[in-house]
Amino acid sequence: MNAIGRQADPIEDYVAALTAALHGPARAKARMIEEIHDGLADTVAAHTSEGTPYPRAAHQAVGEFGTPDELAPICQRELTIAQARHTARAVALTAPFLIACWYVARTADHGQSWQLPRMAQLLAVHLAGVATGAALLAAATLATTGTLARRLPTPHGLPVAVAWTGTTASVAMAVATLALATASVLATNWPLLAFAAALAAASHGVVAASARACRRCARLPTNDRR
Repeated sequence: MNAIGRQADPIEDYVAALTAALHGPARAKARMIEEIHDGLADTVAAHTSEGTPYPRAAHQAVGEFGTPDELAPICQRELTIAQARHTARAVALTAPFLIACWYVARTADHGQSWQLPRMAQLLAVHLAGVATGAALLAAATLATTGTLARRLPTPHGLPVAVAWTGTTASVAMAVATLALATASVLATNWPLLAFAAALAAASHGVVAASARACRRCARLPTNDRR
């Protein structure tokens, strides 16, 4: 009996402890937890079919799976790679789109003589270079953790590299947002620059959140069963 009067269920307690210990993309984590729960339920069913009472069968099933502390590092490795792929995908999708917007913005008001927007656009070119480098690394990450991962081991430091690449890209997008917003104030074709600034801000939000989650996953202990 637990503190709220509920009869303790070793299976549910085990799943709750493992859920709290694991971090990663919500969908991948939910699928993993569901598979483990189903595996425990099948094991319990096998024991009860042999005449073992449910409480004893549940304890036996938990003992066969290992404690949550023992299983978590094994499961976390898969979730950390999934989070790295999630972050790489966010960078790969947003960076090229942002670069395209920069090109459109750079060609807007062509021939105008105002200086601040020109400086902002020059800054944008450098930031777009950072985004391009991040996009290339993201594409390489998706390739090496996809089909090739079945044949080649995933580099141990890859999640950390992806996490900080995503962080760098998100900072570049934040600075780009400020530069585009500043340029839009003085440009005659301000709606286009304002749209690009809004897109940069949205991209920053998506990439920054994923990169932050990737940094947290990369700090967690993992085990490689291979």
